[in-house]
Amino acid sequence: MNFVFLGLSLFAGFMLANQNPINADMKKVVGSPFISAAISFLVGSVFLAIVSAVKSHQVFPTMTFIQSNPAWIWLGGVLGAIYLTSNVLLFPRLGAIQTVVLPILGQILMGTLIDTFGWFGSQPIPLTALRVIGVIILIAGVVVAVVLPNVLNKDVEAMDKAIQAKETHTELLGWRVWAIIAGAFSAMQQAINGRLGALLHAPAQGSFISFFVGFILITIVALIVDKRLPKMSELKQAKSWNWLGGILGGLFVFASVLSVPQIGAGLTITMGLIGQIVGSMLVQQFGWWRSAKISVSRIQILGVVVMAAGVVFIKFL
Repeated sequence: MNFVFLGLSLFAGFMLANQNPINADMKKVVGSPFISAAISFLVGSVFLAIVSAVKSHQVFPTMTFIQSNPAWIWLGGVLGAIYLTSNVLLFPRLGAIQTVVLPILGQILMGTLIDTFGWFGSQPIPLTALRVIGVIILIAGVVVAVVLPNVLNKDVEAMDKAIQAKETHTELLGWRVWAIIAGAFSAMQQAINGRLGALLHAPAQGSFISFFVGFILITIVALIVDKRLPKMSELKQAKSWNWLGGILGGLFVFASVLSVPQIGAGLTITMGLIGQIVGSMLVQQFGWWRSAKISVSRIQILGVVVMAAGVVFIKFL
């Protein structure tokens, strides 16, 4: 049965990789990453509310459930909104490479800590030498799959240096630390959402609650930053597939809520990362969702293979 949830987490990451270019295209339509994200969260919330109503005949939790559980159980959506907002803020300060890699590092490390100490109601998993080796191999795979191709791309490297030159060393250090913390928040979000779904005995309902909280917060951010709502004339210009971003995001959260109680936060996050990297490679290779076509390199494929080897060490040895 574990193989089913490993595959589900992998597929969830693939869906998230497709959500990113869809939301990026919607950003071009509405002129704001925050408004685009709010639309995505709204669509995902409606989708998950329908799934929850069909499966458990209930969307919002009862007052008894709210009063009998700790406050941190509702933080999944909050942390997700912080992570999403952080990514928007990090890119113009750290550049492409560090904006991707540092949050991934935070996700991997926090996922390992959550499993080791049994945080957020998870089952503790001993931190053996093989698990440590697996985590190191996994990080090495990320470096090979994500960092090396971008370092070898002189245009990306030059762009990142130009971006970072605008910040002081102290500011850069602060943003780098925050990037790792933001990644840790993403890992915590998945663990908390998994626990919420388990307590409710309704993964779809837990997913909806997390997504709905995220929708409220990101909408507030959009109103503060952009001081407006999307115009109807803008929305009419959107392609039909521009609305799929929220559904794919909702499916990602739903898959994570199902998988975390079964295989742990660490493996759920890890398989999701592999799926996201593979999905991003395919999106670039074929130019899906009007994204730029970039051929997949052998180095990227090698990096994914190394990451898979890390999973073998963590889970099966």
